[in-house]
Amino acid sequence: MKLVAGLGNPGERYRATRHNVGFEVIDELARRHAASFEAAPADALQARWRVDDEVVLLVKPLTFMNISGEAVGALSRYYKVPLGDVLIVCDDVNLPLGRLRLRSSGTEGGHNGLRSVMQELGTIEYARLRIGVGRAEDSRRALADYVLARFDAEERPGIERAVARAADAVETWVSHGVGQAMNVFNRTVEEEG
Repeated sequence: MKLVAGLGNPGERYRATRHNVGFEVIDELARRHAASFEAAPADALQARWRVDDEVVLLVKPLTFMNISGEAVGALSRYYKVPLGDVLIVCDDVNLPLGRLRLRSSGTEGGHNGLRSVMQELGTIEYARLRIGVGRAEDSRRALADYVLARFDAEERPGIERAVARAADAVETWVSHGVGQAMNVFNRTVEEEG
């Protein structure tokens, strides 16, 4: 079994915000693979996507971002998912809008959701796929306000393409591993040409 968790905040208030781009990727994967969400044995929603003889658990924690690792940790322990089969999908304000960065391990980079996952798993040795949401041009705008805001109308097409590419990256990670997914999806669209 593999576990792919998209990080975000629950509730309609946070739907389609920059911080919830991880949820959007999980929703896209569920849509592509006709997987239905159900209650999980943790504070999360889960859907099962079958790939040949393997199950990929698609997870959306129902806790707020800063404690989203609780659901990830609980589900990885419940289903006995090895760390090498865990992938976290989240936003990143340090990447340009729409840019993807997949890594097999690393620090939380100031992301509270990744910090929570690290604390619950007890390690930084898990894969993460970050999706660039850009940074506010107005430096006076608080970071929290920025990530909890919805994308501007002119940003929406770019983030929709990024969500689709991120879902492609997850599919590649599932089928071919982190190395191949990194080789393909860490390049910009222009580099892929």
